This record gives sequence, structure tokens and C-alpha cells, in this order.
Amino acid sequence: MKKILIPALLFPILIFSQSISIDNIKKNLTFLASDNLNGRGTSSPDEKKAAEYIADEFKKSGLTPLKNNSYLSPFNFKEKKSVHDSVGTIDRSGINVEGFLDNGAPYTIVIGAHFDHLGLGHDHNSLDANPENKIHNGADDNASGTAGVMELANYFAKNNKKEKYNFLFLCFSGEELGLFGSKKWCENPSYDLAKINYMINLDMIGRLNDSTKKLIIYGVGTSPVWVPIIDSLKSNFSIKKDSAGIGPSDQTSFYLKDIPVLHFFTGQHADYHKPTDDIAKVNFKGEKDVLDYIVSIVNVTDNYSKLKFLKTRNPDMGKSSFKVTMGVMPDYTFEGKGMRIDGVSDGKPAAKAGVQKGDIVTKLGEVKVENVQDYMKGLNTFKKGDTGKLKVLREGKEIELNVTF
Repeated sequence: MKKILIPALLFPILIFSQSISIDNIKKNLTFLASDNLNGRGTSSPDEKKAAEYIADEFKKSGLTPLKNNSYLSPFNFKEKKSVHDSVGTIDRSGINVEGFLDNGAPYTIVIGAHFDHLGLGHDHNSLDANPENKIHNGADDNASGTAGVMELANYFAKNNKKEKYNFLFLCFSGEELGLFGSKKWCENPSYDLAKINYMINLDMIGRLNDSTKKLIIYGVGTSPVWVPIIDSLKSNFSIKKDSAGIGPSDQTSFYLKDIPVLHFFTGQHADYHKPTDDIAKVNFKGEKDVLDYIVSIVNVTDNYSKLKFLKTRNPDMGKSSFKVTMGVMPDYTFEGKGMRIDGVSDGKPAAKAGVQKGDIVTKLGEVKVENVQDYMKGLNTFKKGDTGKLKVLREGKEIELNVTF
């Protein structure tokens, strides 16, 4: 038989070519969203089992731990609890999971997702009419995002290509209680924040609609390169872009540290924060398509130096039913009395009144503010056009401001 010569470079590519695997996504998502983990409630033994599973998969992918020779990074926090007119705190704990892919580069891309969910419905954040003792598996929210991080870690570690940047893969605890895991990590990072190029957050990427193909990307205003990159890439998605860096997920913690962010989301659905958010409703092919698209964005940024950060006009985080808004981002991890402000939106009532990041709101109108819930009650006492008194603590001094809504 005549010997056929195969070009030397072609053979390894055929053998070692790496791609996003639906089978891997399904395997990891199925474990995380199984009844055996009882909804991965923050501080629960089941959340710890999930963290250990993620750590084991990071190790199999070839990632290395950042500190103490462990992929697990436990933390403690205090959660505020309101009972009638009194406010107290309870001690809670969580576990973040970290895995590093060292390409010998000066800067690093963070890819993250929260892996906690609502557990058995005891934390009063379920939208089910009678949530107590019902397993909230959180298949889309956010086993889908966590499985996405795990598969991207596997892909970039084994794709036979050395990207221009290192990668840090982070899975956060305590997101459902107020971004605790990512906030704690950014306050006490195990990696130099100045060396982070940008952060990609995956939260609820498992319900792509096969008809509309709608993909929502938040944070496109946090760097001048995001919109040109997204517009340059061909895809089958109907992409909705949102400029805001602040939102109700973990990219917010990184944005507030002046790091460019993107948050990928396939949309809201009727099973959100309910026991019915189960694996049977996940679109695995759709999730693969989202991850392939994220890979293409990362590949394009290989052609850029460290991305420039831009501040954005951020949405108010209050409920849409409120008649007025102040335009602030509360610090949900603040453990003292009052409501500390993590961000102030330009042009909104708070900014016009002189409110600053770090101010602690102690009174809004006639309502004494000891927590975020009290702040919301205070907002509800005003209507558009009203002017009210706002008391804040700034560097230990009480300041009274006039806010016009």
C-alpha cells in the first residue's frame, strides 16, 4: 500500500482538538441540580458537597488552587433578619471555589458564576406560594451557569492553545442572599485585582428559546471594546445589549472594583425561584451555543491589551412598583445598622442631592433606616416631585441632605 504523508501540524490538531461538550454540561448540571443536593442552600452541607464536586472537576481539568493548596475558599458573613419591628443578625458561612489556569501572562480573565440556590425554601426568597421544605433545584439558576464555568475551564485548559491571558475560574456561594460570595472575594481577593483584565459572569444561561434565540448581555458599557467586539461576531442569537455594570448578580462586585464585566443571561421564566426550575427544562444545545459564543469573545480579546474600564449609568435596584427611585446600589453585605451605599447613578436624585458611595443611610423621610428593607419602606412614602430629608453617616459624621424625587 502506498504510504500517505500527513502534514506534521495537521495530525495533532485532529487528535487534540477541543470543543465545548454537551455531555460534560449535562453531567455537571445534572449533579448540581439533583434532589440529592436539596437545592444547594447557602451554609448547608449540600452546598459544601456541591463545592467539593466543583473543586474535584477543576482539578481534573488541570487547574491549580490559588492558596493553601485548596480550591475551596470558605468565608463567614452576617445576614440581617427582620422580625416584626426588631432587626438582628445571624452568623452564616459560605464556600467559594477557585481554580487558576496559568499561561504565564501578566493579566487574567475571570470567568464566574454562583452555585448556591434556595435550598428548601427557608430563606424567604422563593416565589412559590408555600415554599417551606420544597427542594428548589435551581437548574437554570444557577446550575446552568456553574456547569458553564466548569466546561469553559475544561475547554481552555485542554484546547492545545496558550491564550494571551491567564484564567481564573470562580464559583460563588451566597449570591441568592445578596452577592455575599463575590463581594467577600473582592473585598479580600486571593488574586491581585489590578491584574484582572475583565470578568465574565454566567447566571441563568440554560433556557435559550429555540424560536427567538434571545441572548441578553449586560455590562457592554463597562469597556469601549465590548460593543464593537459583539457587533463584529456572527451568531444565530438575537442579542440584546445592556450597558449597565451594576445588576442583581455577581458581576456587580467586580464592576464596583473598576473591572470591565459582561453578564450573560438567556432570560426570565415562570420557574424563576420556584421548585419547578428543574433539569428537564434546560436547553443543553442552547447552553453549548452560548458557551461557544463566549469562547469567540475571549478569542477576540486576545488581540487587545488590557481593557479600559468605563463607568456606566446604572439602574436603580428598587422594585419597579415603587413610585420613585433614588438611583443607588445598596451594599447587601453591610453588617452594621443602616444601609450602606455601594454605588450612585449619575443624574439620579441621590447624585443630585450629593449622596456618595460609602454613605450609610440612617433615615429617609420619617422612616428610620436600619437595613435595606427599611430603606424600601422609606421610598414608598414618596411620590414623584416630592422633596424629603435624607440622613447619612459619612466618615462617622451625620449629614442631612435634601432629596428631590
